Amino acid sequence: MRAAGRRAGASRHRLSLGARLARAGAGLLLVLSAAAHAGAQKEEDLADSVRGALAAAIADSRPLRPAFATGGEQLAYVKWLEEMSHRLAARIPEPQVRIELIETAYYEAKRAGLEPALVLGLVQVESNFRKYAISGAGARGLMQVMPFWSRSIGDGDARKLFHLQSNLRYGCTILRYYLDREQGDLFLALGRYNGSRGRPEYPNAVLAAWKRWQYSEASVTVAGDPDPAAARARVLPPEAPSRNPFSPQRLANPS
Repeated sequence: MRAAGRRAGASRHRLSLGARLARAGAGLLLVLSAAAHAGAQKEEDLADSVRGALAAAIADSRPLRPAFATGGEQLAYVKWLEEMSHRLAARIPEPQVRIELIETAYYEAKRAGLEPALVLGLVQVESNFRKYAISGAGARGLMQVMPFWSRSIGDGDARKLFHLQSNLRYGCTILRYYLDREQGDLFLALGRYNGSRGRPEYPNAVLAAWKRWQYSEASVTVAGDPDPAAARARVLPPEAPSRNPFSPQRLANPS
């Protein structure tokens, strides 16, 4: 009887261990799938003028709030905010955390002359909205910024890449830099952001995510902008979901 009991106990232990290993394996697969497109920007030499401009953009301490030219723009922004909050609720259940992320993404995107839907799509692909995500390459935070950027154009404190606004500030500034460097070619800029320049997988993934976050957005200026008219001119118009920002030759499955 005792031997039979020991055999039964050992069998239950093996089953329990097997179940734990299966759960751990499933969790690892989820982590790996979420990190499949994790950012891996490559460190490169920057001209002093470029480094200075990027550092100034990172250090900009203007208040984090949009400025509206009309009441209609403000109402459009509120409606956009509500819609984005609804779409993000499944990923971030806490309303206050969710709203703070969306407001900050909007501000930093507009400040860098990017479309907020593009930034949200990139965040989805890079980290799936996980603030403390770390890739196998060492990229950190929502926009998966490589730590060398904090040394190159920041104050050297890579811990700030886990701070909401700091990470979005770095990520948007870097994407804007890559977009300017590639003369407006979003396909190549996204590839450079991911460290896979010229390959279609990452740009296609961001494009698909971008479409999920598109909405009729308000055109606003950033508070403290020295030239509001110029700031409005930098705001990208809303993209129709059917419009393809990449050339058909570069898409794996052109629509």
